[in-house]
Amino acid sequence: MDQSKAPVLAALAAYHETGQTPFTPPGHKQGRGTDPRVRAVLGEAVFRSDVLATSGLDDRTSSHGVVEEAQALMADAVGAEHAFFSTCGSSLSVKSAMLSVTGPHEKLLVGRDAHKSVVSGLVLSGIRPVWVDPQWDARHHLAHPPSAEAFEAAFAEHPDARGALVTTPTPYGTCSDLAAIADVCHRRGKPLIVDEAWGAHLPFHADLPAWAMDAGADVCVTSVHKMGSGLEQSSVFHLQGDLVKAEVLKSREDLLGTTSPSVLVYAALDGWRRQMVEHGKVLYDDALALAEQVRGRISRIDGIRVHGRDDFCGPGRAADMDPLQIIIDISAWDTTGYRAADWLRRNHRINLHIADHRRISAQFTHADDESTAEVLLTALTDLHAHVSELRSGQPVEVPSPSELRLDQAVLPRDAFFGPTEQVPWESADGRVAAEMLTPYPPGIPVAVPGERLNGDVLRYLRSGVESGMVVPDAVDTEVKSVRVLRET
Repeated sequence: MDQSKAPVLAALAAYHETGQTPFTPPGHKQGRGTDPRVRAVLGEAVFRSDVLATSGLDDRTSSHGVVEEAQALMADAVGAEHAFFSTCGSSLSVKSAMLSVTGPHEKLLVGRDAHKSVVSGLVLSGIRPVWVDPQWDARHHLAHPPSAEAFEAAFAEHPDARGALVTTPTPYGTCSDLAAIADVCHRRGKPLIVDEAWGAHLPFHADLPAWAMDAGADVCVTSVHKMGSGLEQSSVFHLQGDLVKAEVLKSREDLLGTTSPSVLVYAALDGWRRQMVEHGKVLYDDALALAEQVRGRISRIDGIRVHGRDDFCGPGRAADMDPLQIIIDISAWDTTGYRAADWLRRNHRINLHIADHRRISAQFTHADDESTAEVLLTALTDLHAHVSELRSGQPVEVPSPSELRLDQAVLPRDAFFGPTEQVPWESADGRVAAEMLTPYPPGIPVAVPGERLNGDVLRYLRSGVESGMVVPDAVDTEVKSVRVLRET
């Protein structure tokens, strides 16, 4: 296909050039009705290009197939058979993929390090999860994606599972051996879904970890707004093979998706694909070289450990790592990532990607350059000079892997929608959670609806909140009380 084309952008330009007059939503009518104070902040171009996809970008019957052509170009660019755009983020895309493989009360193998959007899919669908344990890095107190052997064992115990779902890369950049996991699934005729939200850039450079379609996955979900040039909420899910039908995946997306997709999101997706095909290799040559240089310079700051493949990859750990995720361990400073991240925003106007009980991280993309790198390095150097101010004396009580692993006593859907009550956190030990409890970022639930809570997890969450952890999806975000299933 002609990858120099950008059909959404071309159609949008034609819309402007032909002087279309809308008597349709959106009601601001290309910004004419927008409060000038809003336009002053957002800009006129945002509203001018905020038009309908049908009876706007395309005609009433979508006879020009503008979005369909853009999706076909995306699939061709990355070597997938089909690509579908989503303007509701990968949170919707991964649910569509799950519902294409598994139905209510059927089993799906799911890595327990899944994002909260996967758990939301379990709640909405009534799918029965068979949790597959991640690989626990005891030295660094970090979970890496589950191994192929773990999925093999799970299928052996649950041969009726309809498929498998794995998250890779993780928000920390660590990757699973997808080819091996795909082989485990395909030997049984079962599809593999990959939540590759952090990997939209992977197809475009050979020195990045292998991407899901090349590794043999059946469905792959990517968030182009995370590591690409898409607007927030832009997602693409890709499909290949015959284990999941394209019409089924599309119908599930149609069931969950909005009937008012954002043309702005479509246009940015379309343009990013063209940019990557034409310039991705050079852009990521530069980004990878810059990230490597920054890693070396940060490592020279006393008390900092910048994690790389040597730390995170190998037997019993991750298969690979995205070097653009710069993971910085500051545990030697006797402070938390929460306090460090807050100090950097307050004093240097820097917003970091992840902050946890012992780490901070900086996400680099093709958009970074020497100037942004210097801002980060200057700020981290200054952080070191003020580290004595950051010692909190409030350690986070991180449980062992066995203590973190909770038993799934009730289906997530049944617990979430069942009779519930709010109890003090001290009284929740042994009770069945009726809500997700998710430190964010990275957005991996510590407790899932239907899991039986224990004192170790509850103390972890409480001590975490006291130290700066954010748990936004809890009814009580301070976790002084917890929503649990009412006991009869």
